[in-house]
Amino acid sequence: MHVITRSAAVGVVIAAFLLAGCSDIEKALNEGGDTPCKEFVKQDQNKQRQTITKAIKEQSGNDNEPMGVVVDAGIVSVNLLCQVQTNQDVPIKQANLVGALVPR
Repeated sequence: MHVITRSAAVGVVIAAFLLAGCSDIEKALNEGGDTPCKEFVKQDQNKQRQTITKAIKEQSGNDNEPMGVVVDAGIVSVNLLCQVQTNQDVPIKQANLVGALVPR
């Protein structure tokens, strides 16, 4: 019985480690400002927050977490700009009003 309890405990620890690691791996794979508009608009709110946060850090060259209000404004802006881009493959860092009129 002791072996089963120990195995179960080890299983829980491994599962917790893998779940925590998935978040870190997901953040590392996040393309930030290079994320295409077509992918960004399909992301859930949490993933969009991670993407915009990474894009802001890339643009500023600063690894500090940006203020929540800045991230929120970025999410709204990029969502609006990406929805009107004629080329949905454009990276979010290049999405702008001109792209709504002229394909790139």
